[in-house]
Amino acid sequence: MAQLSPLLKQATPVVVDHGEGVYLYDTNGRRNLDFTAGIGVTSTGHCHPKVVSAAQEQIGKLIHGQYTTVMHKPLLELTESLGDVLPEGLDSLFFANSGSEAVEAALRLARQATGRPNVIVFHGGFHGRTVATASMTTSGTRFGAGISPLMAGVHVAPFPNAFRYGWDEATATKFALQELDYLFATMSAPNETAAFVIEPVLGEGGYVPGNTEFFAGLRERADRHGILLVIDEVQTGFGRTGKFWGHDHFDVRPDVIVIAKGLASGFPLSGIAASTELMAKAWPGSQGGTYGGNAVSCAAAKATLEVIQEEGLVENAAARGRQLLDGAKLVADKTPQIGDVRGLGLLVGSEFTTPDGGPDNATAQAVQKAAAERGLLLLTCGAHMNVVRMIPPLVVTAEQIDEALAIWADAVAAATKS
Repeated sequence: MAQLSPLLKQATPVVVDHGEGVYLYDTNGRRNLDFTAGIGVTSTGHCHPKVVSAAQEQIGKLIHGQYTTVMHKPLLELTESLGDVLPEGLDSLFFANSGSEAVEAALRLARQATGRPNVIVFHGGFHGRTVATASMTTSGTRFGAGISPLMAGVHVAPFPNAFRYGWDEATATKFALQELDYLFATMSAPNETAAFVIEPVLGEGGYVPGNTEFFAGLRERADRHGILLVIDEVQTGFGRTGKFWGHDHFDVRPDVIVIAKGLASGFPLSGIAASTELMAKAWPGSQGGTYGGNAVSCAAAKATLEVIQEEGLVENAAARGRQLLDGAKLVADKTPQIGDVRGLGLLVGSEFTTPDGGPDNATAQAVQKAAAERGLLLLTCGAHMNVVRMIPPLVVTAEQIDEALAIWADAVAAATKS
């Protein structure tokens, strides 16, 4: 009898029967608040009627039309719709299947367009699990361990993680930019650096937001040295942070953005966007793939964009995100084991620490488990997996946030009592 790989460990004990909105119903009929959203994927909630209808209709017409062989209407319509929300000047799209694949497409484009070999990533970033993207990932050793040698040409600069360094944000930002300049002098000369690749908010790295000064520093250096600024919006895009793009918080202009996760409400679809001029610098034949731009995924993505706009989900993420962050901070104020609470929009992380300030993985795991037992599904992240993260769908209501916070407070109290 076949079985799943023993390496696939469930974060919760739930076996799902069906999902609806913010809720997952297990095979025993129990209703669970899903504050994982498939790791930030189900942006419009589970089985939004408009997304379901679009996918069902498309399945009856065309399931797959390989898009370097034939063209199909959902792909063309999605491309046109994305033109309304993409950053100014980013008018050319390439579609793939997963975030990792899209990051690799951005890497390929950056190297071919600039003729330079190196990329600079930032400490705590997560960009994928393939060999190339694992080489660019520094949110935890588990993503690249045991598959060495990894890809050459990747250099790591600090991210302004003020809590980790024990500094204020201004000091952490100054340090990060100084170390980036030192990296230019010691490891990757600017004229050998193709791109900066960075998340607006560290995802797997612990839900740490960047800041305007830091991104301004990256943009200035990119312009001065002819380096491309690639912003990985896989987890932060499509309204998740309370603005349509995570980088919108920091008033920065990307050269390339990477998209996936919330793009198609659970259907596999990813891509990169760049200017037509930049995209044309990629080598002929360097972009393609069997399933990229799948017709059903594209139909679901177009419907997702319509739901986000029609239901005001970006604005809802901003309002509900403030409610969630404020509520999580109130719990932290009563809990010495929570060293920091941070996030943007509906990306909120609570970091558990020991009395001496070190990472407290055991308590984080205990709280996550206690929450699941009470019907609130959460995940952990961070290098030490000591940050419990909340990622509800963008359709979450004020009442559902209150319900989740009540469960969270009870779970934290139960898991931290002496």
